[in-house]
Amino acid sequence: MRDFSVALQDRIDTIIQNWIEAVRCDDQLETAKELTYNGVRDSVPIVLQAIVTMLSQSQESDIRTLVEKSLEHGTLRAKQGYDAEEIAREYRLLRWVIFEALEPELLKASATEVSRAYRLIDTALDEVIAKCFQTFTQERFQELKDLQNQLQLTNQELTRLVRANQENLSHLAHELKTPLTSIIGYSDLFLRQQQNYSEIKGSVPNIGHIDRVLNSGRLLLRLINDTLEISRYEAGQIKLQLTAISLREVLNNVVEIIEPLAKAKNLEIAVDCDMSDDQVVTDCLRLQQIITNLTSNAIRYTPAGTVTIKSEILPKKYWKVTVSDTGMGIDPEDCERIFQPYFRADNSLSSRIPDSTGLGLAIVTRLVNLLQGKIELVSQLGVGSSFTVIFPFELDGF
Repeated sequence: MRDFSVALQDRIDTIIQNWIEAVRCDDQLETAKELTYNGVRDSVPIVLQAIVTMLSQSQESDIRTLVEKSLEHGTLRAKQGYDAEEIAREYRLLRWVIFEALEPELLKASATEVSRAYRLIDTALDEVIAKCFQTFTQERFQELKDLQNQLQLTNQELTRLVRANQENLSHLAHELKTPLTSIIGYSDLFLRQQQNYSEIKGSVPNIGHIDRVLNSGRLLLRLINDTLEISRYEAGQIKLQLTAISLREVLNNVVEIIEPLAKAKNLEIAVDCDMSDDQVVTDCLRLQQIITNLTSNAIRYTPAGTVTIKSEILPKKYWKVTVSDTGMGIDPEDCERIFQPYFRADNSLSSRIPDSTGLGLAIVTRLVNLLQGKIELVSQLGVGSSFTVIFPFELDGF
């Protein structure tokens, strides 16, 4: 009986290299493109070594190693942000690369030998995928529980503050309806499935349901947190902490925070600051929140091009920051209403932005007022938008 373990052992490095290259080139494996070489590679060499042991006629099967490493692999992929389809696709590519590497030896072997090799390799990879999905599901389920705890704590705060903001209550209920319905529906489906099975099944549909619950939950949590921020402002609960700060340092912090979002869309971020040595007196946290919101908004609504952050000193002891983009632009009729809570520009492009709550600019407007500034907007459909915030060097009453 031909022993394929030697051939597989000799080609492990080649298989890993070819597999990683195939993963990088696959357009449907977007998460992998954001990982380092070692992040993609992970425990694949150990899995291949275990398959070598299984193929060997002189050594005992190494199923235990496969199980242990696939459990670790599933947890890691969940933390890296993979979805179930991406994991399944990775393993399909690995199966294809393994058999491609062994093809010269398989062509020389008998039908019985080829059948044995296929059976053992398929068994090993099926076991790896099953266990990987099991821990992937468990990690997603734990994340769901953590999110539920966050929602409960945030809801307590919301209940306390919403009494001071009755004007927005009906709007809030409307905006919460869609994600909340999704959470309830998929949670109920998942719980009923678990009642029908004695253990967690690592199936792609089940994991997909959990992913939908988590995504809807994250949107709900962000919507609630944004509403709380507006409620605190309306209730007069935001207290300023004024200090002399370097504006260039604030802009650098903002770029560091939002740069991953820009890279994910291949957008360029340009910073133009002519106030490198000048200090301004303001609330550093709130100023950074304003610029971060404006910049992340620019990235969200810009399919391609550049987002620019520019600061300037103005006459009569004023200074300004302008965030410009080359995005979809805003209809002139919407330029005034866009600063209102829950308003989103009604066009086909903006409706495709799934994670917008319609509260970002409303929060920015209130924080700008709190810092005794003003906000200006210049926009043209299909060309882009520029948001400018203007502040005094000294705030009255402080």
